[in-house]
Amino acid sequence: MIEARHLRVLRAVAGTGSFSAAARELGCTQPAVSQQMKALEQSAGTPLLIRTGREMRLTQAGEALVRHAAGILAGLTAAEEEVAAIAGLRAGRVRLVSFPSGSSTLVPTALAAMRAEHPGTRISLVEAEPPRSVEMLREGDCDVALAFRYGTAAGSAAEWEDLVVRPLLTDRLVGLVPAGHRLAGAERVGMAELAGEPWIAGCPRCRRHLVEVCEVAGFTPRIDFATDDYPAVVGLVGAGLGVAVLPELAVESVRAKGVSTVAVEPAVEREVVALTLPDLARVPAVAATLAELERAGRR
Repeated sequence: MIEARHLRVLRAVAGTGSFSAAARELGCTQPAVSQQMKALEQSAGTPLLIRTGREMRLTQAGEALVRHAAGILAGLTAAEEEVAAIAGLRAGRVRLVSFPSGSSTLVPTALAAMRAEHPGTRISLVEAEPPRSVEMLREGDCDVALAFRYGTAAGSAAEWEDLVVRPLLTDRLVGLVPAGHRLAGAERVGMAELAGEPWIAGCPRCRRHLVEVCEVAGFTPRIDFATDDYPAVVGLVGAGLGVAVLPELAVESVRAKGVSTVAVEPAVEREVVALTLPDLARVPAVAATLAELERAGRR
């Protein structure tokens, strides 16, 4: 195997014409230069130098190797510099995927901090709801995924067991009713009190969880409208077309008009997390992004 250090020695010998001059240029001993040249010729399988008096002359094979060595060593130097920049957070990229309410609340704070602390790191953002965002992470289409899950059942915990999970916050669900609704202004509302209402449901995962919560309260919700767009959910409630239950993050990111927010019982919560793969967690830019997302969650 031809090693980069051997190529550097060969170039020095070719440039200076002798082992002793090459040793002075490289800052090592003449025997070390001789030993490395022997190792290089053994790897190449052919002589690379011919002694002519006190000087060394390259063979045809040696000339070919020196010609290619310049590009090889330049490419290696560029690669080393790029890797050092990435390791030192002077360069690099992070591909982030987030669900919409996380994009409008947690992500801006975290990305602003990343830009201030590590301006050389580029971060891209696309939106996807779990489980699609988690699939994108496993498929290699992103480096960090913001996701959420309801409950702490064994099956819920197992879905991320192969990933690095960084908890960000616990997001409580709140009820939304039209401003003129009979329950508007109530301090707390039991889910069973909404049994006869038309419902507006959110994303598929939220929709499934809504049905589960309502069934525990003793009824099946009549879902008149379903949309992944949280502002649309709030708008439909504000227009008097039904009631909804949304995460506080989603409500925080929407300008709610004609809507009253009420606490619901029993309390319903979802865990918001940042996910990455174990190998990616060791990449400096990814680790820094996870740290900033954690700080944003604490705020």
